Order: sequence, then C-alpha cells, then structure tokens
Amino acid sequence: MEQTFMKEKPVLPLVLSMSLPMVLSMMVTSLYNIVDSFFVAKISENAMTALSLVYPVQNFINAVTIGFSIGINSVISYYLGAQKEEDASRTASLGLLLGTVHGILLMAVCIAVMPVFLKLFTSDEAVMELGLRYSRIAFGFAVIIAWGMVFEKIYQSIGKMFMTMVCMMGGCISNIILDPILIFGWGPFPQMGMEGAALATGIGQSVSLAMYLVSCVVRPIHVRLGLKYLRGQKGLLKELGKKLYSIGIPAALNLALPSLLISSLNVLLAGYSQAYVVVLGVYYKLQTFLYLPANGIVQGMRPLIGYNYGAGEQKRVRTIYRVTLLLAAGIMAAGTVLCWALPSWLIGLFTTNSETILAGTAALRIISIGFLASTVSVISSGALEGLGMGGPSLLISLFRYVIIIIPAAIILSHSLGAVGVWHAFWLSEILTGLIAYGIYQKRTMHR
Repeated sequence: MEQTFMKEKPVLPLVLSMSLPMVLSMMVTSLYNIVDSFFVAKISENAMTALSLVYPVQNFINAVTIGFSIGINSVISYYLGAQKEEDASRTASLGLLLGTVHGILLMAVCIAVMPVFLKLFTSDEAVMELGLRYSRIAFGFAVIIAWGMVFEKIYQSIGKMFMTMVCMMGGCISNIILDPILIFGWGPFPQMGMEGAALATGIGQSVSLAMYLVSCVVRPIHVRLGLKYLRGQKGLLKELGKKLYSIGIPAALNLALPSLLISSLNVLLAGYSQAYVVVLGVYYKLQTFLYLPANGIVQGMRPLIGYNYGAGEQKRVRTIYRVTLLLAAGIMAAGTVLCWALPSWLIGLFTTNSETILAGTAALRIISIGFLASTVSVISSGALEGLGMGGPSLLISLFRYVIIIIPAAIILSHSLGAVGVWHAFWLSEILTGLIAYGIYQKRTMHR
C-alpha cells in the first residue's frame, strides 16, 4: 500500500515532509485572516468590531466541520495502518454524508441565532447591522465548508499533503484577491462592503472544494467514495458512526471552546471599553499566524500517529510526538519574539485609534508570555486525537479554554482591571501545559 512510508521513513524527515506543506498552507490561511480583517478595518472601526463579534459563531461552524473531519482522518489512518482499505473507504463515504447533514444544520441554526447573539454584546445598531450583513452570507456557505473539510482530512489521512496544500492555498489566495475587489468595488464590480468580505470568503472556500473534486476525477485516490459502501451495512455503519463521533465530537468541542472563551471575555472587556473588545478580536486574528502553522504540524502528525498506532509501532508513535513538540515550540518561540519586538505595528495593521493601539501593545506583550508553554497542550491534544482518544484531548482543551482561564480572568480583572484578563492567558497556558503532559503520559504509558 502507498502509506507504508509512514512506518518506514526516518521520523524527522517524515514529519517534515508531512507537516511543511500544511505549515505553508496554514501560513497562507493566517495571512488571509489578517488581510481579511485589514480590509474590513478600512471600512470602519464599527465594521472591525462587528467582525470580532461574529467571529465566535464563525469559529463554531469551523469547529464542528473540522472536528468531525478529524474523526474521519483518525479512523481512516487507523484502518490503512491495519491494512483494512475497504473500511477506510466506508469511513470516507459515511463521513461525507454526515458532513452534508452537519453543514445544512449549521447554516440554518447559526443564521437564525445571530440577531440574539449580537444583542448580548452590543447595543450599537450600526455594529449589529454590519454583523448581520456579514454573517448571513458567510454562514450560507456552511455546506461548502463541511465538504471541503471532509476532503481535506481524507487527503491528509492518505499522506497527500501536497495536494491538500495546493487546494487550501488556492482557496485562500482567491479570497485575498477578491477581498478588495468586492469590498471596495474595483473595476466592473460594485462596492459591496461587509457583504463583499463575506462573499469573498465563501467563493474562496468554494474554489478549494472545486480543486479537490477536480483532483478526485483526474487522479482518483484509492480511498473511494460512493453509496455502494453504505448499502446493506446498517450494523457496521452504526458502529463506524460511533467511532467517528467519539473522536469528532470532542475534537469539535476542542475547536469550539475558543468561541466560548472569546464570548465570555468580550462580556468582561466590554465593561471597561469597546476598545478592549477590538483588541481581543485583533489578537485572535494575529495569533492565527502562530497557531495555524503549529496546527499544520499537528495535521502532519495526526495521520502518522494514527497509522503507526494501527500498525502496532508504539515506539515510533512516541518518537513522532517528541519531534513534533520540538518543531511546534520553535514556531511559538519565534512568535513570542515578534510580539515583544513589534506589538504596536501589529495592532496598527487593524486600527489607527491611539487608545486601541496602546491597549493592544500591552495585551500582546503579556499574552505572548504563555506562547511557548501552549505548545505542550496543542501537540498533546492533537496526538491524542490521532490515537483515537477524543475524551482526554477534550479534557486538555477544557482546562485551557474554560476551567482555568475564565475564572482567572474574572478574579484578576477585579484587582488589575482589563489588564488582568491578559494575564489570565499566560497563567492558563503554563498550568494547562503541565496538566496536558501528565494526561498524555498517563494515557499512552502502557500502549
């Protein structure tokens, strides 16, 4: 089988060959996030505030679709490692069907709740209107997002990282090009403002999916998709569905928890100044430039760990974990230096308001203290997902995004004001890193 290189190639070159295409594509994705916010900020600060308030729900849609697809990735990788190609194809086919259902539900529910959601965080009618105008279009592409994520994880599970990179970058580059054209009405295109930003995002996602579909037709992969894999297999499909959701639901919650965190912190920060809400939104745009490349390493690691676990290569699984931990730590160390060296310039990309820049500069320097420690949580959580241990992975995320940081932010804000919220970040990362390492060691010690 094609995937035998996953247990034969030396670990460091293997991890690099699987991860670097994902790191590159994630950096382009990060650039898209920053460019998208940069152009929206040019509309007005109200537009940037609206985008910050919509972000948690937008992140929730991504979390559900990506999380479930991580389950698909993990199960396919395991079956390929165990030499069960028919089961791998059945997993892919069922995953695409369920992903379609998820996309339809997410689109309907998220569009319906947005008016109520926005009222929780702002009474400014202009901000609410901008948020609704953006979200109605962006959320309308939920099915496209779900399909794209399913294909992404199928391709990753079989080691087709270069093709995954090409498709992801194709969508992001399309988005970056279309943003100014549709927002400001360049050439023959009308000026669409917030609607243009949302439409550019949706078209970019559609381009990425179209590239996967063309690739499947031109160069078919050996993990097949088709209804024939779902017929007459009710009992088997039920068990397979349980496997997908046992990994996918915790993975989705892992990714959705930042939305809960941002919403909670927005409530705290709004009590001090609207500028702090903007700072938090800007921070989460900037931090994607670090955490998405780190996530690229996780995406390269996950199928390797799943495959080698399925093949019974336990020693190799431990080596892959250590190598990816060091690689991710390098990225986070570089990010720490950048945030300490150029914080004002980074915040200034999104606003010209001197109060916001001053508050953002302090926030970046404080929050970045915890970047390096967060590596342990990120890699341990991803490795556990690759091993099919969704529950322990979710537990790590609960400590990181809820159990420690939210109470810490509340307590510290009472004594330090809004600055206390920023200190809660690094405190949470250090404590969660220690907990995450303990959980990973305990769950893998005897495997």
